[in-house]
Amino acid sequence: MVILGTDEIKEIDVDSLAIRVFLKALEILGGPRKLIEYRNLTWIPSLIQASYAIVLARELMKTEDEIASFLGLTRQTVRNILRADEELVLKKLEGELKEKTPKAHTAGGLAKLAYKEILEGRDNLDLIVSILTPAGEALDITWPVEVLKKIKGLKFPLNKEEVTERLSTLKIEGINGKELAERLEYPIKNPADLLKKIKLALTELKGT
Repeated sequence: MVILGTDEIKEIDVDSLAIRVFLKALEILGGPRKLIEYRNLTWIPSLIQASYAIVLARELMKTEDEIASFLGLTRQTVRNILRADEELVLKKLEGELKEKTPKAHTAGGLAKLAYKEILEGRDNLDLIVSILTPAGEALDITWPVEVLKKIKGLKFPLNKEEVTERLSTLKIEGINGKELAERLEYPIKNPADLLKKIKLALTELKGT
């Protein structure tokens, strides 16, 4: 039985990605309010486990045994998560919500759907903005929040024209958003990719 090493996990930031998948799965469900309506907050641990299982399988190519060992689940439970039919889960979701604890294939199907959405750049931007806003204000670095607000509603990957149009009215650390957009490498894969490339462009402009 193999246990995943801490260094290996940190290398691809599994924790951050699993949390993003979990939050997206929660959004697909209808948000925390939906679970409260059904008195089913016990779904949350199952969704977190499924999110980790999908990320570990897809990003690190870990086996069922390795994932089961790391998460403290049975191999069969992990297998049910990884083999879940996400489209079928959506069709049965309303009925499943009445269950106190989701079946492994239900949690797995939701995590798969959420993982796909994350890969296509459709994070839960409202939640990310709400998390970043207090920290940005405290550090007096608010441009990431403003950028995320500007791109809300766009589908990834983004092209140059889309980004330039949305950022043209922004001033980021004294630099026109349009000028920054001109310097970015396209396509933009997801929100994190956009923020990273803007930060790099800012560094380059201020260094010249």
